[in-house]
Amino acid sequence: MVMARRSFEGSLAVAMLPRLVSALAGDAGRVRFALEFGRDAFGTAFLSVQAQADLTLLCQRSLEPFVCPVTVDSRLGLIREEREEAALLPGYEPLLVDAEPLHLAAVIEDELLLALPLVPMRPGSEDAVAAWAAPADDELEPAARANPFAALRTLK
Repeated sequence: MVMARRSFEGSLAVAMLPRLVSALAGDAGRVRFALEFGRDAFGTAFLSVQAQADLTLLCQRSLEPFVCPVTVDSRLGLIREEREEAALLPGYEPLLVDAEPLHLAAVIEDELLLALPLVPMRPGSEDAVAAWAAPADDELEPAARANPFAALRTLK
C-alpha cells in the first residue's frame, strides 16, 4: 500500500469498535476517516490518519452523558523493528508492522482512544460543581461558626 500510495476514505459505526465503546457512555454515531499511505522525502514509509467522531462520554463533574467531538490528525511512521523508532523524524508516531496484515479499523480505534480526554467534562458543567460546593465561612450562621470544642472548656 505504501508503494502504491493508497488512500481510503469512509465511515465506521462506533459500535464496531469494541475497545472504544468500552471507554464511552454510548455506542451511537459514526467515525469519519481518511487514511493515506506513502513515503516522505526521506523515504520513510508512513500512514496518515485523519478521523472525526462525535462520541458520547460521561462527564466526571455532573455524571451525565454528553457528546464530545473528537478529531484525530496524526502521521504514523511504519517500522518493522523497535530499533527503527529512533530514526523517525519529529512529528511521526511509530507503528510497528509485522508479517500479519494491518487492520485499519484497529489503527483508527487506537488513535481515537489516544485522543479521548483523560477526564471528560461537559462544557458548562461548572454550574454543577458550584451547586455542590461548601458555603464560605462568611455565609455560615454565627451558631454554626462556634467552636465545637467550647463545651470541653467547662469540663476543665
